[in-house]
Amino acid sequence: MFSDKDISHFASLETPFYFYDLTLLQKTLSTCADAAKLYNFHVHYAMKANFNQRVLEKIKATGFGADCVSGGEVSKAIEIGFSKDQIVFAGVGKSDKEINGALDNDIFCFNVESIQELEVINELAGKKNKKARVAIRINPNVDAHTHHNITTGLDENKFGINSWDLPLCAETLKKSPNLEFIGIHFHIGSQITNLDVYKNLCVRVNEFAEWFEERGFTVKVLNVGGGLGIDYHNPEQQIPDFAAYFKIFSDFLNVRSNQEVHFELGRALVGQSSSLISKVLYVKNGKKKNFIILDAGMTELMRPALYQAYHKISNISRVSEPNSVKYDVVGPICESTDCFGKEVELPGTLRGDLIALNSTGAYGEVMASHYNLRENIVSVYNTDID
Repeated sequence: MFSDKDISHFASLETPFYFYDLTLLQKTLSTCADAAKLYNFHVHYAMKANFNQRVLEKIKATGFGADCVSGGEVSKAIEIGFSKDQIVFAGVGKSDKEINGALDNDIFCFNVESIQELEVINELAGKKNKKARVAIRINPNVDAHTHHNITTGLDENKFGINSWDLPLCAETLKKSPNLEFIGIHFHIGSQITNLDVYKNLCVRVNEFAEWFEERGFTVKVLNVGGGLGIDYHNPEQQIPDFAAYFKIFSDFLNVRSNQEVHFELGRALVGQSSSLISKVLYVKNGKKKNFIILDAGMTELMRPALYQAYHKISNISRVSEPNSVKYDVVGPICESTDCFGKEVELPGTLRGDLIALNSTGAYGEVMASHYNLRENIVSVYNTDID
């Protein structure tokens, strides 16, 4: 995954840092765009996955829209140059300030997650003499078969409007003069690798679209969200199977001639494009455990501590040596949860060796913090290496 030139360059840099392979990113984006184009599907990039400036510029240049979950993300999308008519704003807790900002920018659509939110957007739009386009985010009660903390489509989750509230939702829409209903929205979870899950989602989307049409609503947009996963165990399998993913929706969604199908992909587009590069500070060998202590910690990569997430760990200073020692790979933060992996088999490792934590392009840099007064994490790009 790393060239000799990359590794040689890393040795001259201060660690830790995020290394971005912008060539791989572009190939991934192009593969997705080509697969979506076969069906005239619309893709919005889920900005929460990664809002690195150069990453966003490449995504915008590909022609994708932006899926935002905060007013800050809406503002960033506009700053980068995403077309306003391709920006959607989701989120279960939009503030009045955020809604007003999105209204002022005439974004494409609000993905609305509660009946009370419908009432608030209608009121705020009315004060501006505007009509806000809205899609109703419905909780379809579809199990994404992923980690509990990133499942979003079950009755127990806080996201979306539950099916039993849809009659009141329809009534609220009809009496809201400053709202324009354009469609329905779903997002059942993240890091989904079993594509059969999406077949179940299609069945529910078809049912809810028919429900709204039977009550006199025109459903122009079927927004099925995202959640397509990547292979963290085999990062060399770098590009997800977008063709198989989109074909499921082509095969199982009932799409009318006047309808558009929208997606909100994040991790699948950027996840494999970056690695966290860290240096070994100390090696502690014990009777029961061997520890590698890195200069990167949970402040630079939160996912293992937060989700017990797996990232493949490699000693890139010793790529030609066989694996022979099992280590717990940990960071310097004063928390026991500051651990990247237990019993990780690596070559015999020494102070100063470079360690790569792979597949960190999604929910890596964006979740970094200053806990313990840690410095900002920096980014390095393969296109800048001579």
